[in-house]
Amino acid sequence: MRDFLKLLRRFIPPYRWKLILNIVYNFLSAVFGAFSFLLLIPSLQILFGTQELIFTKPEFQLTISSLTENANYYISFIIQKYSYEKALIFIGLFIVITVFLKVAFYYLANYMIVVIRNGVVRDIRSLIYRKILQLPLGFFSDERKGDIMARMTGDVTEVENSIMNSLDMMIKNPILIIVSVVVMIYMSWSLTLFVLIMFPIAGYIIGKIGESLKKESMKGQNKMGDILSIIDEDLSGLRVVKAFNAEKKAVERFEKENESYFHIMNKLMWRRFLAHPMSEFMGTAVIILVLWYGGQLIINDKSSLDAAAFIGYLVFFYNIINPAKAFSTALYSVEKGLASMERIDKILLSESTICEKKDAIKMESFNHKIVYENVSFAYNSTPVLKNISLEIEKGKTFAFVGQSGGGKTTLVDLLPRFWDVTDGKICIDEIDLRDLKIKDLRNLIGNVNQEPILFNDTFFNNIAFGVENARQEDVEKAAKIANAHDFIMANNLGYETRIGDRGDKLSGGQKQRISIARAVLNNPPILILDEATSALDTESEKLVQEALENLMKNRTSLVIAHRLSTIKNADLICVLHKGKVVEKGTHEELMTLSGRYKKLHKMQMF
Repeated sequence: MRDFLKLLRRFIPPYRWKLILNIVYNFLSAVFGAFSFLLLIPSLQILFGTQELIFTKPEFQLTISSLTENANYYISFIIQKYSYEKALIFIGLFIVITVFLKVAFYYLANYMIVVIRNGVVRDIRSLIYRKILQLPLGFFSDERKGDIMARMTGDVTEVENSIMNSLDMMIKNPILIIVSVVVMIYMSWSLTLFVLIMFPIAGYIIGKIGESLKKESMKGQNKMGDILSIIDEDLSGLRVVKAFNAEKKAVERFEKENESYFHIMNKLMWRRFLAHPMSEFMGTAVIILVLWYGGQLIINDKSSLDAAAFIGYLVFFYNIINPAKAFSTALYSVEKGLASMERIDKILLSESTICEKKDAIKMESFNHKIVYENVSFAYNSTPVLKNISLEIEKGKTFAFVGQSGGGKTTLVDLLPRFWDVTDGKICIDEIDLRDLKIKDLRNLIGNVNQEPILFNDTFFNNIAFGVENARQEDVEKAAKIANAHDFIMANNLGYETRIGDRGDKLSGGQKQRISIARAVLNNPPILILDEATSALDTESEKLVQEALENLMKNRTSLVIAHRLSTIKNADLICVLHKGKVVEKGTHEELMTLSGRYKKLHKMQMF
């Protein structure tokens, strides 16, 4: 229950007034419901002859006794003036009016709760999505994509179905119970004391079952994350699965996790479906005990209640049973939903290591140079870069070569602050990157990666990605510079042609040229080219290389390359080995050193 209240404190504040109105409407609904039942008691007493007719109008006050006395007076007046039959009609009409007010306020309460419930679920989804976009790349290196998707979909749906659908019962039912208990205490405090002793015992038994439900739900959601991860991996690597005849192994891996999920969900649903019969049994047992105890008091004349009042008391008590059962069922659902909320919080409460200072500096242009000053970087205490110092002047092309795992990609990823340096600093125009606004910094930098990142959208929207209000002529101009215009126009719909999931309708060279066109349209002063031609055939590489040369004109470029032929004309080439710059110079200077660069060059020429 404590976790549930904590959840409400986090997400309910924007809807506080709607929650207050919901509570008010639920209270009014409970009061009118109680009043309609309360009217039965004097009616039964007068009709059964256990209560004398009252002909003197009592003074009206907002108390239960005053309401009862006034009800007796009006019933007596109608009986005296008309008949007992007319009195029954009067009582019936009055109960219909009170019940109408009860259900009207009940509807208004639900009207408010719908907005709260759907609003909170919407807010949680938005928070998760925004948080995912804010988290550093390192977070996704440690987490599986399928499990993150499970939290965004399955877990949020579970919170919606379990917690938010139970929110109405968690608010309405306690109000109904409190109003009924107040009336019951007024009618017979001794009998109500007996009831209040019995209920906590039943509640404790139901609560213990609810705790086990939360544990099983957590296992189930974790296992669903495993299943989604396997599906994502197998769909992404379907070509490899088929190529190596590994369908059987893939099926066995999936079936193992699926079977495990089957058994977990069986245990979970068995416990969940125990909620209703358990609450039904406990409620019936308490009713029988109350009937026995109250009946014994009345038979032995030890109670202030007569037979008619005891019937009314039982009606109020029964009015508690259904809300109590619904409340216990809601507790089961809430426990199940809280397990999903814990998994969601692993994302929401994750700390982003890439933070922007409150007084961050705006930067709209790059004017002089980029400086890496004694930069070191470690990932999970594993050193990746060690004490690197570089000075890259505006308009120059710097290339980074070396064996895989040498730290080339990490070195350039530090510039747009995908990671933050462990030691040292990186400055643009003598300002530390960590002092700049992140959005301004990344606006200065364009990226073209080895594997183009495209979206299942049109050519136009992929090229204009990140550019607001892009014009058709600007997009076409960028595509022409990237040697992409001709193959785009070869499609019937031209720039409005959809390119498929991850651009699967395009060849590798076409994907890369769309990626280059995107960078051209963004028109950044600094470019990062990460092995942009390494996965292409010779003809595609020539077209892409031309596009890259067009893109790099008058820009500061950081180029990672395995094919040394593509960076011969770079102003400076840095050779990285095990996180250190072991050689640097122009192509001609490095060839005269007879070091690692010359060795790489010879291997490629061979």
